[in-house]
Amino acid sequence: MSLKKPRVYPYIPNSAPAVKEEMLRDVGAQSTDDFFAEIPENLRFTRDLDLPEPLLSEAELIRHVDGLLNKNRSTREALSFLGAGCYQHQVPAVCDEVNSRSEFLTAYAGEPYEDHGRFQALFEYQSLMAELLNMDVVNVPTYDGFQAAGTALRMAVRISGRTTVLLPANIGADKLSMVCEFLKPEIVVEQIPFDPESGLLDLAVLETRLNQEVAAVYFENPTYLGLVETQVEQISAAAHAVGALCIVGAEPLSLGVMAPPVEYGADIVCGDIQSLGIHMNYGGGHGGFIATRDDPTFVMEYPSRLFGLAPTTVEGEYGFGDVAYERTSFAVREEGKEWVGTAAALWGITAGVYLALMGPQGMVEIGEGIMQRCRYAMQKMSELPGVKVPFAGAPHFTEFVVNFDDTGKTVAQINQDLLDNGRDIFGGKDLSGEFPALGQSALYCVTEIHTQSDIDRLVSALREVL
Repeated sequence: MSLKKPRVYPYIPNSAPAVKEEMLRDVGAQSTDDFFAEIPENLRFTRDLDLPEPLLSEAELIRHVDGLLNKNRSTREALSFLGAGCYQHQVPAVCDEVNSRSEFLTAYAGEPYEDHGRFQALFEYQSLMAELLNMDVVNVPTYDGFQAAGTALRMAVRISGRTTVLLPANIGADKLSMVCEFLKPEIVVEQIPFDPESGLLDLAVLETRLNQEVAAVYFENPTYLGLVETQVEQISAAAHAVGALCIVGAEPLSLGVMAPPVEYGADIVCGDIQSLGIHMNYGGGHGGFIATRDDPTFVMEYPSRLFGLAPTTVEGEYGFGDVAYERTSFAVREEGKEWVGTAAALWGITAGVYLALMGPQGMVEIGEGIMQRCRYAMQKMSELPGVKVPFAGAPHFTEFVVNFDDTGKTVAQINQDLLDNGRDIFGGKDLSGEFPALGQSALYCVTEIHTQSDIDRLVSALREVL
């Protein structure tokens, strides 16, 4: 039995046996297994990995990947009404032009990118977001809106010294799962139901759950189901009455037509910036924002980097740098409040470009346009036989629920029919597993990219398949 000859990779020096032996000898190790001696045997994977044979050439790899990608049907090929946290919006070409510049795209951390204006670009993003939110302080983006919500809740726990947080039951299942994992093990998460008739938070139940153990009440506006929460002042007042903080998850694109949460009592505002000039990117392209007033009690609890103006060594000259750097894990390492990375900083620059392009009036116009399209789609779909639009009397932004119980078909069947036979339409997200009480319902999304004819095409296709 012959031993398999070890493969040597020319661009990885330590793949050569002689080089590997020399490196091991220099560090006093017999083999690479010595580096993992502290890992117990019961935690080690001792079997061969069940992997396919390797592709040994770049041409084979390209052919393989292209074959996989060709199985996909993208939103450029099909008309899409999917949303639920990741949205198809118009991305101005200049957003891609700026975020693909090498000084922004390739720089990672530290001094190198100060010279290329990265700190200034992120300061501009923070300033524009602060103006949109009517808040004083906005962070460099977290990985996504899920993390922003989890971080905001942990900030509230540290500020209040309490250990219970209240979340609405009309939150998305993925976000709920992520936030709960983020808050484990010491923070208790309780959910407040929503009224089945109005779709809004049940204030009566909220009142019974509020006590001196509650650190924060979190709700979203608009909600995951697309409704504009109209009880915002009552919710924030109820939270403040027991000394809890009010945290609002906001959609930044809605703030041209909706009041910023601080105006109805929010202490912390958080959300995702994917809608601000960022492509969907296979479910990615996310970045989370957190905003507060300029209060040291709140500012010093941010784990994220904050960029501000700072004097230089030249009198009268100012530059851009970290604010209260000592708060971050960069400064205090394992003693930090949370670990902070740089993965979403590029999206902050992109969102800043988008906000600068849109301006105040642009944000008003896009918000109004989305709400008008949403209302038109709700009206047209409610006219279909067997189709109901729950919560139709409430204002909506971007999304709305459509119920198909009386059609005799499941959402899965309807969505498949919308894709088949040349219709090429992605229907709404199936809610039947996430919200079983809503029956065979789907969450439909319309944005500024949808025309009246797009919505009419959807309605016509639904009339055919129902």
